[in-house]
Amino acid sequence: MQEFRGSYTVTATPFTEDLSDIDEAGQRRFLDWLIANGVPGVIILGTTAEFLTMTDDERNRLIECTVKHVNGRIPVLVGTMNAYTPTAVRYSREAEALGADGLMIIPPYYYTPTEDEIFRYYQAISEAVSIPIMLYNNPVTSNVDMSAKLVAKLTKAFDNVRYIKEASGDVGRVYDIVQYTEGVMNVWAGGRVYESFLLGANGYVNPYGNYIPGPSSRIFDLMNEGRMEEAREIYHHIRRMDAIIVPGHPTYGHQCYSKALAALAGCPIGNVRPPLTRFDQLGQEGRDRLARLGEVMADLGVIERTAVAAE
Repeated sequence: MQEFRGSYTVTATPFTEDLSDIDEAGQRRFLDWLIANGVPGVIILGTTAEFLTMTDDERNRLIECTVKHVNGRIPVLVGTMNAYTPTAVRYSREAEALGADGLMIIPPYYYTPTEDEIFRYYQAISEAVSIPIMLYNNPVTSNVDMSAKLVAKLTKAFDNVRYIKEASGDVGRVYDIVQYTEGVMNVWAGGRVYESFLLGANGYVNPYGNYIPGPSSRIFDLMNEGRMEEAREIYHHIRRMDAIIVPGHPTYGHQCYSKALAALAGCPIGNVRPPLTRFDQLGQEGRDRLARLGEVMADLGVIERTAVAAE
């Protein structure tokens, strides 16, 4: 089974100017830009990708476009979650058939499922595909927090369940999962990457790769090489960006700001679909925050200070 390591960008999705379709040409340009900046893998159709706004046809065309264009240069993982188990199974089979290297799957959202229901959901998906599955624990969006014991149960039961994006907000959970699974489960940070690495994480699902792909991809390599001070400096800047974005957006900031910041970094990928707030709808407050974020990007060397001044 293929092995994944490092800091994989969970990508935003380029849409056409009128938002009526995915922008396949824009996706190809975006992928080339990410790869040129050292991104070692991508995860499409995650939360940052606005997967809930897409039709089944758009999903499949995005997967096909991505897999064909990447052409084996880096691994491609695909989000195949759905609140209806048969649909999640179908999405997973389709992604595997289209060439995905792995899947990232959150538990059934909205329903607040029991542990038995979560187990049966992942069982149905695991039995339908042969590629690796990354569990996705994010209580904010799924209404359920998968315990370390449940993760261990899933790891033991299904041979292709070997990864988890741990985004509960409890960084100690990284350690607990490693212990309960006896090191079999590969824990990927869904946040707090520096602390997560120290507790045993060996990967990072990275939304910052959409606009600071180089530094946010290097951070994990630096930690693996023992260059902790250099990694901590990048992490300090990421935390600065969080402090600007998190209080400055009414819904889920990384879609809106990711696209504005990607454009600032030199790779425009369009706008967000409703009901998410477009960046232009944030008005002067959004422009002020973007300027502050640009200063951090300039400190990281991602853009020139003249680009910040132009904003």
